Amino acid sequence: MPSISKKGRDMPESPIRKLVPFAEQAEADGKSIYYLNIGQPDIKTPEIALKAVKDNNVQILSYSRSEGSDTYRKKIADYYAYHNIKVSHKDIIVTTGASEAIAFIFGSIMDPDDEVIICEPFYANYIAFATAASVKVKPIVSKMEDNFALPPISEFEKLITSRTKAIMICNPGNPTGYLYSKEEIEQLAALVKTHDLFLISDEVYREFTYDGNTHYSILELEGLDNHTIMIDSVSKRYSMCGARIGCLVTRNEEIRYTVLKFAQARLSPPTYAQIASEAALSTPQSYFEDIKHEYITRRDTLISELNKIEGVKVAIPKGAFYCIAELPVKNADKFAQWLLESFSVNNETVMVAPAEGFYSTKGIGVNQIRIAYVLNKQHLIKAVNIIKEALKVYKD
Repeated sequence: MPSISKKGRDMPESPIRKLVPFAEQAEADGKSIYYLNIGQPDIKTPEIALKAVKDNNVQILSYSRSEGSDTYRKKIADYYAYHNIKVSHKDIIVTTGASEAIAFIFGSIMDPDDEVIICEPFYANYIAFATAASVKVKPIVSKMEDNFALPPISEFEKLITSRTKAIMICNPGNPTGYLYSKEEIEQLAALVKTHDLFLISDEVYREFTYDGNTHYSILELEGLDNHTIMIDSVSKRYSMCGARIGCLVTRNEEIRYTVLKFAQARLSPPTYAQIASEAALSTPQSYFEDIKHEYITRRDTLISELNKIEGVKVAIPKGAFYCIAELPVKNADKFAQWLLESFSVNNETVMVAPAEGFYSTKGIGVNQIRIAYVLNKQHLIKAVNIIKEALKVYKD
């Protein structure tokens, strides 16, 4: 048969989803599974968003504008103003999830073999988007012993070449839960200004910050309008992962013009999902306060239970709803598969995401897992106990 492309061969599997066949078989065998592998909140979607779809009077489900509806973008701009981010609706392009926003950005600002510097571990699909755009990721390692804080700026300087186009962060971070401080963001701002680079920030977890820490957006920086591009989504904020509505926000007119050409090529973002997302913006602030309290309880429970297991190390998240745990095993990928295939406690087992797939540097993160604390407190305790019992009998 004709051969597939090199790009197709190089496209990585998702470390979050690749174990799904083993989970499906485990369920077929009668096991119950605690899913800690994927950032799918169990929080209810705001009723106002669901009601907007159920009760709308749309007669023709037509295309929207390629950049998203005016009413939705204006309401997003009002939402950002509440968070001290002053943008016009014209600075916003609605996308089919944050994923499409990333793909559009890579296609708009980078040519094949251009480079983007990203702190690792990072959201695994960044590699996939870079591969699809023939862009090279230059990783810079953030360390568990530093709680995955921003590496020294001098380390970034070592990686910058004539092909470097951007530095990219996720704030708060997936998979680490690390929240970059205002000072760290300002350090990156000075760096991209010095080297004339773009600064891309994935800020989909903005609402979820803990311990009195607050989120600082790159769009709050002054004097960097032509350098900054923010990525956002309703998926986690409103527990609307299935809506597939995100956006990119930039005051750089040339970037918006270029991105819009990509947006026009795919015609438009989904109409019903925009209706739901626009309605969700009327969700009261109390919704987030309740969710934040719930996630803090879950985080504290998870960290406390993991710290009871001999040989396990874990970083403490400051935001989002993920953590990285280091296990006393040689290969967490094999351990995660074994959990599904060969182990259970009272016919229950756990699905986790091997963390090696969140690194692009080979050999790092091999004995780490990412845990999404998207289950309630009681289920988290049971899930960690299963991991504890599994480690007692697992043989590398």
